[in-house]
Amino acid sequence: METEAATGEQVSKLMDAQEQITKYHEFIEQNYYGELISQVRKGENFLIVDFTKISKYDPELSDALLEDPEESLKAAQIAVEQFDLETGSSFNVRVSNLSKSQFMLIRNIRSKDIGHFISIEGLVRQKSDVRPQVTSSRFECPSCGNVISVLQLDKRFKEPSRCGCGRKGRFRLLSKELVDAQGLVLEEASENLEGGEQPKRINIFLKEDLVSPMSDKKTNPGTKLIINGSIKEVPVILRSGGQSTRFDLMVEANYVEPVEEEFGDIEINSEEMEKIRETSSDPKLFEKMESSIAPEIYGHSRIKEALLYQLMAGNRKMRGDGGVTRGDIHILLIGDPGSGKSMMLKRISRVAPKARFISGKGVSGAGLTASVVRDEFLGGWSLEAGALVLANRGIVCIDELDKMSEDDRAAMHEALEGQTVTISKANIQATLRCETTVLAAANPKFGRFDPYGTIAEQIDLPPTLINRFDLIFPIKDVPDESVDDKMATFILNLHQNPVMDEAPIDTRLVRKYIAYAKQNVHPKLTDSAIDEIKRYYLKMRSSGSGEGGVKSIPISARQLEALIRLSEASAKLRLSNKVSKRDAKRAVDILHYSLKQIAFDEETGTIDIDRIATSITATQRSKIVGVREIIAELEGKVGKVIPLEDILGSAEEKGISDSDVEAAIEKLKRSGDIFEPKRGFISRI
Repeated sequence: METEAATGEQVSKLMDAQEQITKYHEFIEQNYYGELISQVRKGENFLIVDFTKISKYDPELSDALLEDPEESLKAAQIAVEQFDLETGSSFNVRVSNLSKSQFMLIRNIRSKDIGHFISIEGLVRQKSDVRPQVTSSRFECPSCGNVISVLQLDKRFKEPSRCGCGRKGRFRLLSKELVDAQGLVLEEASENLEGGEQPKRINIFLKEDLVSPMSDKKTNPGTKLIINGSIKEVPVILRSGGQSTRFDLMVEANYVEPVEEEFGDIEINSEEMEKIRETSSDPKLFEKMESSIAPEIYGHSRIKEALLYQLMAGNRKMRGDGGVTRGDIHILLIGDPGSGKSMMLKRISRVAPKARFISGKGVSGAGLTASVVRDEFLGGWSLEAGALVLANRGIVCIDELDKMSEDDRAAMHEALEGQTVTISKANIQATLRCETTVLAAANPKFGRFDPYGTIAEQIDLPPTLINRFDLIFPIKDVPDESVDDKMATFILNLHQNPVMDEAPIDTRLVRKYIAYAKQNVHPKLTDSAIDEIKRYYLKMRSSGSGEGGVKSIPISARQLEALIRLSEASAKLRLSNKVSKRDAKRAVDILHYSLKQIAFDEETGTIDIDRIATSITATQRSKIVGVREIIAELEGKVGKVIPLEDILGSAEEKGISDSDVEAAIEKLKRSGDIFEPKRGFISRI
């Protein structure tokens, strides 16, 4: 009786499957026949179907898809093959636009969800290579010649256990069907997390057309994806070779959709386009955009202007010989505690579409650039991208830059200037693209600026790193009654009425405006702009002064490139394809403002870029050269061992003070030019 009941159940299921095939056939014929024909013409072997259309056509059909996706999708596949379109290989039906009720957080997936059709969202953390996988194989029995087909659904390759003729031994493999397969590790997006929750991860299995070269680009590490698929359990094999009682979860993807991430992915409708054009023709465009960047922060108008240029960026240029000049503008803010640096960084990470916010102490060099990790899917090693690579063509806000360790900061050098990250570890040699803009914030050496010392001496960062920033802004917190009064009023009013900080231009529109400019505006330098930049550069170069033939270098070619980038960004902001003289003037103004703050040499009254680029100013260098000359002269008169008193006497005649001589001798000792054979005497090495 039981056998009869079981047979009846199977028949009803078969009928149900047959019914599904018929319904899918009708549904595709009514709604998707034209698209199906065009896909076949293109040589594509998949058809994307909207779930809402299925549920409108037949709610029972959509329920069956959610409860038993494997059966339903197989039925849809057979229904497509019935059209007799000569697709060559199996044709897949991909289901998009699942209802909100099917959306699940990775952390909420449980054993009851196994076998169901769901939608999840997250960031790609890891990605394995595309490799072939066996789906079914055919064996021949050596005794009777019987051909046995075996479906390969598990991780292990299965052979038939016995043949109808009674043979149990080895069987001959005739053929096997292979499909391309790839594994991803998807991690929850941070905005869906609460408190101290750690983002959970899940393995995603992609195959066939989902790993085609075009689809492959959409699933690069760092991309945000929505994945529709069914949840499967994967047996865990123990080291002993047996099977564990624990199972792993995996999502077999049916449809993959990248979520809007980069500036280039933002869609702009005609109404927004009208608003963008209207905003660009506003005579007060710069002032309005400036105050919309961070309306909750009082003052700092020059810094906000610089941040606006940074979001716009200059043009990335590819030269004929394959060389690349970066278009990104890197900015460093160095300021007293409580001056609003972190708030600015947080705000920029909200305005830019592809932005990451990281903090100094909680970041490592590998977390910034890239690391090599064990690949759980296919064994071996795989690359896991760090923050700078994940934010490619976006912006990274690094807070507390001074709290990072020396080695971790060194990892940023190549990423800032060369815009690539090269990694050679565990037989992986890779160069990753890293066209990322960096906005960093740091505190001065002693926590707060010393009003009597120079700013350059209080920046506790290596000159090699500082040199790569186009603009550096010190933010001083100096008591000033009128400024303090205005700031206190502003902050108190903001707390009394939090909605008060309405920006002249809405944040959404600012994002769309920047996106439109970055996508469509690529300004070229005009002759008048080139003349303006050249005039400033030459004027600054000739203004260097120094003693003893050592001239100070007020500005270097790096600042010249920064001027070009800034003037291009200014033209982009106006949505103009030409860089005008006014754009060049704006760039000169903001760069000069930045240099005046950090590279001004009080002794000579000129700007000296070496203050921040090499940490030794031209005046210090001229004194060191002077002392070295005195030692060389005295060596001819006194001999190898020179008394310190003689050096001090000769230096006084040349107008170099005792303290300067002692500082110069100390530096020459450190560099290994001289040594002290006995107390009070100096010898050259």
